[in-house]
This record gives sequence, structure tokens and C-alpha cells, in this order.
Amino acid sequence: MELTVKLAGSRRVAGMAAISALAITLAACSSDTKAEEGASADASASEGAAALSGTLPGAGASSQEKAMTGWLAGFQEANPDVQVSYDPTGSGTGREMFLNGAVLFGGSDSAFKPEEIESAKERCFGGEAVELPLYISPIAVAYNLPGVDAKNINLQPETLAKIFAGEITKWNDPAIAATNEGVELPATNIVPVHRSDDSGTTKNFTDYLAKAGNGAWAHDAAETWPIEGGQSGAQTSGVVQTLQSAEGTIAYLDASQVPDGFGTVAVGVGDEFVPFSPEAAAAVVDASPATDDATDLRLTIDLARDTQESGSYPIVLVSYSFACSTYDSEQDAENVKALLTYIASEEGQQRAADPSVAGSAPISDTLREEVTAAIEKITAA
Repeated sequence: MELTVKLAGSRRVAGMAAISALAITLAACSSDTKAEEGASADASASEGAAALSGTLPGAGASSQEKAMTGWLAGFQEANPDVQVSYDPTGSGTGREMFLNGAVLFGGSDSAFKPEEIESAKERCFGGEAVELPLYISPIAVAYNLPGVDAKNINLQPETLAKIFAGEITKWNDPAIAATNEGVELPATNIVPVHRSDDSGTTKNFTDYLAKAGNGAWAHDAAETWPIEGGQSGAQTSGVVQTLQSAEGTIAYLDASQVPDGFGTVAVGVGDEFVPFSPEAAAAVVDASPATDDATDLRLTIDLARDTQESGSYPIVLVSYSFACSTYDSEQDAENVKALLTYIASEEGQQRAADPSVAGSAPISDTLREEVTAAIEKITAA
């Protein structure tokens, strides 16, 4: 399978020359002629996908980049005539491109805002936005402290909030030392690193600090980092580069993209400290209710950030796949339905859960039923 960089070229994206060259575009795979005895079986297996063709552009959350690479590869294996792409522009830009009609689907680390839900009615030809929680992943808090042997530094939520608020500035601060007995902490300056672009990852992380930080975080959840100055990076790749650039840095980022060899924070939950893992992320999602404005098409979740549930990791990112409930083309509607169906399938979820792909937490069977019911409602005007 060849992975190429290419712009999606449909009439909806004509003139969108500014789309990033980082778009993940999977070209159709060529193959040698199959042996005659296997041809009929191959034809039977692909019969349902034979009608799918055309261009299927998407954009959005950079946190989904690795998972989306795996998903698009699996989708294209079954649908080689669909040219599908995903530009990891960030959640805010992805939603903007979707509402402007530049892409047909996307990913976002935060739910649509009320005004975006309203705008989607026009963009979706009288339908509405569909939001499906198909990527569940812990947000890791990684640090660059060479010489510190501990794989995880234990931090209470209040301590973590004070670090990112700039109130705790040394790695050997008493608040950090108190929860890391036996760990030799250096007097190195702490350098918090944040996202410079609008980011659903930032909104999820600041939501955690606000709800679990015991008043130490004085800001509301927001996609834009609320404190001026400091070190930052654009998109997840920029945060990683900044994290790697100097000792003492600490940053929040999707757990699948923590650089090899870097330590991560185990956060205080009740009487224990919990490191990130797919299982711990799934545990807090299962314990969280739907948002007040959720519908049968917008399956949005109100995450329990201040949970005391044993084994739960509350700094979790639920990234939504979004689309329209109504398209003006039967081809677009069927292509989007087929892609989302694959992403939600057990095969698709297990592909993303592979540590070599993204290490995400697969959705539950119960949630899959709700997601499938929403996908089935996607249609053409």
C-alpha cells in the first residue's frame, strides 16, 4: 500500500489550495493478477464495495493522525476506487473547513459549539452535524528530565494545575517531592509547553485542570491556551519538537505521540496514582454521562474529570468523527457512511488500538450500537 501526499480534488474543494500538504492520502493499491481459483472469492468479498468511488476529503484533529492513517488504509483495502484523504490541521480548522464545505468529514477533539451546530444545518443541506465518539485516547503529560529514573512522576491534580499556571517552577518543589518519595528530583526549571493553535486537546486538558485542580486553575476549558507567553508548538508535532528541545519541559499531548524514552505523569485519582493506558481511559469514559445537548446523531459525552473511580485516568481525549446527516450527492453519502462504518467496526477499532498504530481504547459494544444507528441515518438530499 502506497502512502502519498495529495490534495482532494472534488468540486467542493476546488480552489482550496491552502489545504496542508500534510494530508494523508491513500492511493489505490495495485496488485498482481490473482490466481483464477481465488478470483471468484475476491469478487464476492468486494461485491458490496464495488459501487463506491470518487473523492472523500477530510480534515481535523491531529491527535487522530496515526489512527486515521490505519483506518484509511483498512478502508481503502476494501474500497480501492475511493480516493480518501485526511489533513491533520487541528480540530478548530477541521471544523471550519467542514462548515465551509471544503471537506466531507473530519475529526475534532471537542464537540461542536452551539453556533457551529446551527451553521451545520445550512452546510448539511437541511440536515445536521453527526458527531460520533470513535477515537478514545488518554492525553499524556510527558516531561523531559534526563537522569530521572522513574518512568512515571506522581502528581496530584492541584500540583499539575499549578505547574501549568506557572506557580510551581522547579522540579524539586516540595509539592512534587511529597508524592515521589525516593525519586531524586533535580532543581531544573520547569518549562510548561502548550499548543499554539486552537486545539481540542487543549480544551480537554484545560477542562481537566479546571474541574480536578481544586481551584488552582483559574480558567475555563478552552481550545485556545488561556495564558499569554510561554513555550508552545503548533499541532501535536510542534509540541513534540518543543518538548524535545530542552531539559525541564513538560507538555500535554495525545498519548500515542509521546517520544520514546520520555517519562509521563501518573495523576492522582482518589488514593492512588494512575498512569495513562487505553484501559484506564476507557474506564473513565464508561463512567461518564452524555452531555445535556446530545442527540441520537450527536453522541457527545460529559467526561467525569474529577472521578475517584479506581483505575481511571481522567485526562482523556474523546475525539469525534463528524459528518453531515444529509449530503447533496448519493455518492458522497454512501462514501461517508462506508468510511464511518469501517472506523466504528470492531476491525477498525482494533486496528487503531494496535500500539504500533495509535494505542487507542476501542469503543464498547453498547456505544457501537448507538454509533451504527446514527450512521444509518446519513442520506442524500
